[in-house]
Amino acid sequence: MKFTLCHTNINVKDIEKSIAFYSKALGLTCNRRRKTEDGNELVFLMDEETTHHLQLTWLHDKEGAYELGDNKSHIAFRVNDHVAARKLHEDMGCICYTESERVYYIADPDGYWLEILPTWK
Repeated sequence: MKFTLCHTNINVKDIEKSIAFYSKALGLTCNRRRKTEDGNELVFLMDEETTHHLQLTWLHDKEGAYELGDNKSHIAFRVNDHVAARKLHEDMGCICYTESERVYYIADPDGYWLEILPTWK
């Protein structure tokens, strides 16, 4: 038996704002987008290197902000130009926590934390 990662899902309040953020901050592009029979919307984003998708789900009947707990959960991204990435994220004002010179976190429009790591050498 062999398992492979397919996608990671997060729920978002404003699908267009989230797509724009993930495109600008992480270079992700929309691979697939569909509305469900019950009125929700699913958007699958991906990078240029892997087959793993980030699924953004907009729930049409959700009111209020999502409860993210103590925010220990996160999605990690590696970047080949850490200096340029950090500058972009500083300019966007989305850095929410710095762990070290090389490891930091950005927050998306819904408050999800995204860990930014340099590419291993």
